[in-house]
Amino acid sequence: MASNNFEAGKYDLTAKLGKYLDRHLVFPLLEFLQNQHVYPEAEILEAKIQLLQKTNMLDFAADIYKSLHGTEEVPAEMQARRAEVIENLTTLQVKAEKVVTFLSDPALVKQLRSDKAYNLNFLQESHAIGTEDIDALFHYAKFQFECGNYSAAAEFLYHYRSLCTNSERGASALWGKFASDILLQDWDTAVEDMTRLKDAIENRQFSSPLAQVHSRTWLIHWSLFVFFNHENGRNSIIDLFFQERFMHSIQAEAPHMLRYLAAAVITNKRRRSMLKDLVKILQNETYSDPITEFLVCLFVDYDFEAAQQKLVECDAVLCNDFFLVGCREEFNENARLFIFETYCRIHQCIDIKMLAGKLNMDHDSAERWIVNLIRSTKLNAKIDSEAGTVIMGTDAPSVHELIVEKTKALTSKTYSLSHAVLSNTQALAL
Repeated sequence: MASNNFEAGKYDLTAKLGKYLDRHLVFPLLEFLQNQHVYPEAEILEAKIQLLQKTNMLDFAADIYKSLHGTEEVPAEMQARRAEVIENLTTLQVKAEKVVTFLSDPALVKQLRSDKAYNLNFLQESHAIGTEDIDALFHYAKFQFECGNYSAAAEFLYHYRSLCTNSERGASALWGKFASDILLQDWDTAVEDMTRLKDAIENRQFSSPLAQVHSRTWLIHWSLFVFFNHENGRNSIIDLFFQERFMHSIQAEAPHMLRYLAAAVITNKRRRSMLKDLVKILQNETYSDPITEFLVCLFVDYDFEAAQQKLVECDAVLCNDFFLVGCREEFNENARLFIFETYCRIHQCIDIKMLAGKLNMDHDSAERWIVNLIRSTKLNAKIDSEAGTVIMGTDAPSVHELIVEKTKALTSKTYSLSHAVLSNTQALAL
């Protein structure tokens, strides 16, 4: 795609993300790019058509085709494909009729148990529903998903997983349910799906270690929808991505995902302890964008001018990133705080006008921001309005504070030493 906005298109990750997303999950990203005018309208519409033609949402594809080409006619192959979809729907409805009818009755569904063997025997003996009917339910659910009927797909896949004994099909059904719940924006249920998928990936026997790495990579991409929509999502992405196995998958196959980890750490004040580890990772990566470069400039190079410029570029990236646009204000606020705190660590007297420039704010706004920050964080600093400066406190730690810190360090070392001795003793005993 040729970008209307060079900077926006330069850092657009849609093509990279799309390699690891179901095509139905790519569609919201294309909608977003269209609304943001990142690429020419015609290119986005053509991409939508190409995407939808591989699904069963052909009426939607036809409407976009008509809009793009200013016609009421659609290509013959599109019409033929539509007829094929309708024929397949009729066939699948007949095959799945018995089990769908059963699942439509809440009283009957309540008779099912968590025991799959019992359920299959009960369905066979009481309702003449056999394994071929259960298989038909899977294909019917998948067809509904391809038609864009995500609610029906999620429901049928949920029931299929409680009945199927085919582990491969069961795994496929879980991926389908996860996608359905994402597209329904049912974030609480999507979190449960994500957890089940993670457990399945870690516990399943794969044909090779690389296949397991691929599965982890797919999971972290799909999970972006949860991470940046669920209320606890930005904690979850930090917890998951910093796990060694998942970080290995990111570094091996998808280093661009570090953008989202960096954004989550920057916008999550409770997880600032992870900043040091993140910066170490970024120092050793070839991937970079304004968000990752901002952290390196500030915490590795201590280049405040460069960090200021990267913060301006970050805003353009955030505005045009489907997942990050919602945390734009929070990101900018916390990024300014990082600049201020880092600058304050190495300067005792700070010119507000100069600091305002580094924060991309005017003088009055910067002064108000600093005043509020000092009040809210009880920062040891004061403002000299006449001189236009911020004066940092230079209070040395008290004797009591020094003793507490020394005691903490000594306690930690004592614990480590005793643990090592105990381990050696146990080893000798064995």
